[in-house]
Amino acid sequence: MAVAAMMATVSISAQEEDYLKHEVAVSYGGMSNSTWMSIGDALGTVIVSFGAIRYDDGSFFGPLGLEYFYHTNPVVGFGAVAVYAKETKNMFIGSEPWGEATNTYVTVMPAAKFNWLRKKYFGMYSKVGAGVTFRTQKEDYPDGKHEDRSESKVFFNFQLTGIGLEAGPKNVRGFLELGVGEQGMALVGLRCKF
Repeated sequence: MAVAAMMATVSISAQEEDYLKHEVAVSYGGMSNSTWMSIGDALGTVIVSFGAIRYDDGSFFGPLGLEYFYHTNPVVGFGAVAVYAKETKNMFIGSEPWGEATNTYVTVMPAAKFNWLRKKYFGMYSKVGAGVTFRTQKEDYPDGKHEDRSESKVFFNFQLTGIGLEAGPKNVRGFLELGVGEQGMALVGLRCKF
């Protein structure tokens, strides 16, 4: 019985040691912190001789995320998340086109991940990250009558993923996350473990 107990203990320890330590993922989300920032708020209201410029007909790309985690054990991983997003809007005075405004967001965050359910083809986890966003704001006036504007800012940003679901084989899994932050309130992606 003692030998059987020792063999079971060794077997459990071996299974715990047989986890993949490295993890790389790419994701695309929606409703990120950057989405809620408007160019008008970032640059302020621009007043010209004909009146206030309004922003319209916008497009938003991102957030596109790239992350890496190193797992110190099967439950906890530490790493970093990088996120890119870009917003472009046309500027108008009344109904007359006036120029184009662009915001570019690049975010870098140290992060931690907690795998609280680990099955052969399915897992659940939570994630937290905090860092900085570098935002570049530009306004281009093609009429040549007004000087183009550019401004850069750095500010605190974060990602809190309450629940993450992943499914697939051991090495490659698709995932869905729900939370709040710069990667988005909802995001999907593909993860590779090795």
